[in-house]
Amino acid sequence: MTALALTQGVKTRALAVGFDRVAVGPAGPADHADRFESWLDAGYAGGMDYLARTRRERGDPGALLPDCRAVVTVALAYGPREDDPAWDAVSRYARGADYHAVMRPRLAALVLYLREAGGPEVASRAAVDTSAVLERDLAARAGLGWIGKNTNLIAPGAGSYFFIGCVLTTAALVPDGPIADHCGTCTACLDACPTRAFVAPWVLDARRCLAYLTIEHRGDVADEWKPAMRDWLFGCDVCQEVCPWNRKVPAAREPALAPSAPLPGPAALLEMDEAAFRARFRGSAMSRAKRAGLARNAALVLGNQRRREAAPSLERALADPNPGVRRAAAWALARVNAR
Repeated sequence: MTALALTQGVKTRALAVGFDRVAVGPAGPADHADRFESWLDAGYAGGMDYLARTRRERGDPGALLPDCRAVVTVALAYGPREDDPAWDAVSRYARGADYHAVMRPRLAALVLYLREAGGPEVASRAAVDTSAVLERDLAARAGLGWIGKNTNLIAPGAGSYFFIGCVLTTAALVPDGPIADHCGTCTACLDACPTRAFVAPWVLDARRCLAYLTIEHRGDVADEWKPAMRDWLFGCDVCQEVCPWNRKVPAAREPALAPSAPLPGPAALLEMDEAAFRARFRGSAMSRAKRAGLARNAALVLGNQRRREAAPSLERALADPNPGVRRAAAWALARVNAR
């Protein structure tokens, strides 16, 4: 099969298995590998030590797949859709099934297609954000979108509400080529960030980002950021919500990414034990925060809401087995009682 035919074939298959967009780019060292190194060295990754441990592999897809020649990048849209207002406290990407479980079988189908159509000598490897690749950079190089000032990949007609997947391959494919940056002089995302987490356009200090603090961060949330959390239980979409490119994006088509059950309120989340947490959030991206992290977040939200009826739950949380939850509950209870 010719390179052009194989390229068209894998694109057709990508759309057929349920991806919303697809673009092909060349392999080789990531265009922004040096910026990634500088970002890590500045400490902006916070406690995400796994990024530094795999910095060499992330700089070049050839480190993961020797003789890699091309990268098939795909997008799976996850929003917006009309969900119960209770879900407004959760980033859109995490309201349904874990996207890794949704995307991996589809990426595996592309790996299989490339082997069957390209021949047994073709080697391919699927990658999502758990793999040591700079998937956003590879997708931008392929033309799936451009990197916005809020560090998200943005695509005309699709905005930034989509997941990125990659298939690294030794097959010879025809690249699409990057598209121009369309952010222009707009700084809406930078101006709206609740914690001023953007050090500069295209530079995010994760240590101040609510998405990092509510999901990845395992310690206490600093007092200066607690009020900025407002009602955010898990993640933050503010820099996407204000982006002009997200004003008219189509609703997500994938039913697995929609909520499958109501979201318990913050008081109920605070009082969940380990078994109840696992039962409720098994198969959900929200499990990433772990029981203690979500309970901590719930306590801080209750403190920001300052509702008297939350006091009993917060008082019981003062005996939580996790010290971080106890400290968050004490902070919140002081705010509720100070009304």
